[in-house]
Amino acid sequence: SNLSAKEKTPPIDPIRESVVMSLACWIGPEQNVLSKPEPAHCRRLWLEQPCLLPAEMAALLDVGNRFKGWRVKVLDATFPRSEGPPGLQRHLNRVCDEAAAVVAEGCEVLVLSDESVSSDWVQIPSLLVCGAVHQTLVAEKLRLKTALVIHSGDPHEVAHHALLLTFGADAVCPYLAYEALLKLRDDGKMPEKEGQPDAKVCASYQKAVGKGLLKIMAKMGISTLQSYKGAQIADAIGLGKDVVAMCFYGIASQLGGHGFEQLAQRTLAVHERGFSAVPRGLAADSLPNEGQYHWREGPNAEKHLNDPMVIAKLQEAARSNSRAAYASFAALHNSLVKASSLRGQLDFKPPRQYGRAPIPLEAVEPASEIVKRFRTGAMSYGSISMEAHSTLAVALNRLGGFSNTGEGGEDPVRYQPTPEGDSMKSAIKQVASGRFGVTMEYLSNAQELQIKMAQGAKPGEGGELPGKKVQGNVARTRCATAGVGLISPPPHHDIYSIEDLAQLIFDLKNSNPDASVSVKLVSEVGVGVVATGVAKCKADHILISGCDGGTGASKWTGIKHAGAPWEVGLAETHQTLVLNGLRGRVTLETDGQLRTGRDVMIAALLGAERFGFATAPLIAMGCIMMRK
Repeated sequence: SNLSAKEKTPPIDPIRESVVMSLACWIGPEQNVLSKPEPAHCRRLWLEQPCLLPAEMAALLDVGNRFKGWRVKVLDATFPRSEGPPGLQRHLNRVCDEAAAVVAEGCEVLVLSDESVSSDWVQIPSLLVCGAVHQTLVAEKLRLKTALVIHSGDPHEVAHHALLLTFGADAVCPYLAYEALLKLRDDGKMPEKEGQPDAKVCASYQKAVGKGLLKIMAKMGISTLQSYKGAQIADAIGLGKDVVAMCFYGIASQLGGHGFEQLAQRTLAVHERGFSAVPRGLAADSLPNEGQYHWREGPNAEKHLNDPMVIAKLQEAARSNSRAAYASFAALHNSLVKASSLRGQLDFKPPRQYGRAPIPLEAVEPASEIVKRFRTGAMSYGSISMEAHSTLAVALNRLGGFSNTGEGGEDPVRYQPTPEGDSMKSAIKQVASGRFGVTMEYLSNAQELQIKMAQGAKPGEGGELPGKKVQGNVARTRCATAGVGLISPPPHHDIYSIEDLAQLIFDLKNSNPDASVSVKLVSEVGVGVVATGVAKCKADHILISGCDGGTGASKWTGIKHAGAPWEVGLAETHQTLVLNGLRGRVTLETDGQLRTGRDVMIAALLGAERFGFATAPLIAMGCIMMRK
């Protein structure tokens, strides 16, 4: 999971601050920068960006023939299928030993290639071999003597490139991604690329990867690839300690997980799919869709909490107030949670383990009081309709919970009760960027003022409301000009330090002394220390937002490869605040696909006192969820 910046190192806007960002980098043997300048200091290669085109890769492989004194070595990053799962780790060690030997002998460009993959030879996952070789060369004090280039078929997403670079690669050539693009063009699957030469199609992919890398770097407040490369800006979720120790030494892996045996089994399963014994004429023309991005049916498909049957049962339960429908919904949801989330791996201990006996249901806090701890997520007016936005507010006001305006302001008309006696006023007023619709009237009509430091589903990223949505009442509510797009840059409120955050909390408390102030943080390893600082800044409430949020404004890279489950961040935050004697100063909230009583209880046991719901209420209302 890629990390994002906090208050101490705020993110950068990769579009509007592009002048200070760069993917260009020198690669190759480094000399002692403190020694006397010599021609050897200049014997390095300059890359404009780390994603290499096929022609650039060919030129790099030919450097040794074209320029005197340059030695290029290609190491085979595959293992024999006949050796089975143990072959992966054995040949990973073999590649590391070979790499150390050739670099010690003077190799200046080291290429790790899996191009020899065949029915009998299986690819070693590129991130594993890259990390293992990098760590070996660092341990042998040889890393600065060579450039490490990955020539592999498995990187295709931007996040794959980013992880390879942050774990030691100097450049990456995703040869299979290029071949797939050319095949799609030739098959007519990309009409816009029809007739384009190979070089232009590949260059488009290279450009897209470059922009994606800048965005990932910007989340961490890093402006140059030289600072990002080899910095290990990531955490492991679900990787065993043995894998981390060999390939990613020094990063956090709190949960443990898959070891080399399980990774090898998965690698062999993917290899079997590609080199199936089924005759070509009987096999499907296309690769199976595992449902990584969109829901797909099948026993081997990726599990999604927003399953079609779950959505149907939730809507049935909400519309008919049927206990049977809700029970079906809860059973379906909880089974999916057990198959796809951390809280699904937890279970409740029986009371006898604590020397206690069950108590009657009448002795438990009534549901009418429990729901007062519920909140809706921050969804702004303009991103959702007035009908949806106000319905959430009315519902939570009736229950005694808190609804959240999001960062789009709120129409002053809603501050007055409706003829039916309901209130459409949201209790929580978000001041995300301090720009859109934030007036003294807005602030004074809040019970809680929320500072959004980041968003769970896209930490380190900003937001944008397209100009076509900034019309009529949306523009008036946001105090904006109709038709002009609204940008909320990543460093919200220009907060560049914990002192700046303390100042904003102070200002908000002066704007509305009766309102509490909350700070929204993203669940990541290390968020507990940040939350401790927030508590010392005299915030009243802290929200730990999980990576599973359902925002429609997130890019796939952010949704799939940034942030951490709320279970990790919530437990760390609660325990860190307790250790620092600060837990009593603040209330804790969490959100991220909470649906059922089981979800709420596990969040409560991990330290939460308030519980946020967003996607589920929208689905229950009947909002269309754009799932493919």
